[in-house]
Amino acid sequence: MATRTILHSNLSFISSSLSSKRQTKATLHNFKVQKSTSSLISSLKNLPTKDFIHGINNGSNNDFNPLLVDNKANNNAKSHAELYAIMEAISDRSEMHKNIGAQRDNWNHLLVTSINGLALTASTMAGLASLGGNSTLFLALKLCSSLLYISSTVFLMVMSKIQPSQLAEEQRNASRLFKQLHWKFQNRVSLGKIDSSDVNEAMEMVLALDKAYPLPLLGSMLDKFPKNVKPATWWPQKSETQHDHDRSRLKNQRRNGWSENLEEEMRKILEVLKRKDCEEYVRLSKIALRVNKVLAICGPMLTGLGAVGSLLIGSPFFVGSCGVFLGVVCGALASVVNSIEHGGQVGMVFEMYRSTAGFFQEMEESIEENLAEKGENGELFEVKVALQLGRSIPELRELVGNCSGSLGNDESGLEFASKLF
Repeated sequence: MATRTILHSNLSFISSSLSSKRQTKATLHNFKVQKSTSSLISSLKNLPTKDFIHGINNGSNNDFNPLLVDNKANNNAKSHAELYAIMEAISDRSEMHKNIGAQRDNWNHLLVTSINGLALTASTMAGLASLGGNSTLFLALKLCSSLLYISSTVFLMVMSKIQPSQLAEEQRNASRLFKQLHWKFQNRVSLGKIDSSDVNEAMEMVLALDKAYPLPLLGSMLDKFPKNVKPATWWPQKSETQHDHDRSRLKNQRRNGWSENLEEEMRKILEVLKRKDCEEYVRLSKIALRVNKVLAICGPMLTGLGAVGSLLIGSPFFVGSCGVFLGVVCGALASVVNSIEHGGQVGMVFEMYRSTAGFFQEMEESIEENLAEKGENGELFEVKVALQLGRSIPELRELVGNCSGSLGNDESGLEFASKLF
């Protein structure tokens, strides 16, 4: 009986302990379920359910559509990739223009030296042939002088046509502008928010620069002696529809740092740029072009006369004396003209003045655009204009004060806006 009692008590103890363990597990399970349920309810409370349900019912809330979010992300990544590809092409073009510009500048120096050597050698041979002597030696000197003059005439005609110094200046300008364009879009990428409009703008600016400063010599080369001198244009022109779109996009924005005084200041600076700076550099471009035309005609004409004079050496009477004179003097004059035109790089001076006039015209269009659309912050734009003109902000405002009474009366006493050029 005692053994049965002990066994019964042990069994009841084991069963009670097992039941307590089951109750503990059940309690823990219920606690976990309640905790997860409460956390789920709290997270659901935090969701904008009204907007979410409204978007599902009406299909109008794009923020909660995962497909549209993915499309936006894909479009953004695509725009970044396209802009990086364009920036790579811009960097390559900048290096290409730099290398070709150095090559054409070296080409100009070598041709100037070679043509001067040909002309002076031909002049010397013509002088030696005029001394007479052995008929064979006389004929050889005479023919060599004529051949050298003809060669120098051909080289001068080619140089006057293509103007290597002007070509080198074009490539230098293009390299600088492509670098500037690369930095502009690199800064825009670093700020983020790239879209298709930035890609289209970059493409338009690259194509406009390619058109303004072409690389090939044949076909698309710029006219080196244009009938009408205009400032260089290397930026894309906005159409009227683009202007209307920008105005409609910005008409409801705040003034963006612009004030009435700042707008009046920019209008006066714009007037000074039009009347003084841009007009002055267009005038200087025309003077340089006229000088270059005269020198481009005189150089080949002198070497051609020298070739004729060399052939006339030894002729009887007055013809032979004229031949000696032309053969000796024209070579010296041709080397002087060549040194002034190509050694002095008159074509480069013309291109420099034309590009500077284009720089001021670009500033004018930028000021007009910002006055109409307020696209850039006004205070920041004032600093930008002051730096482009080589002035400080007080000097810029002093210029506006000085020109207030001069714009409508005496333009001769009007100060130039730029101190940089």
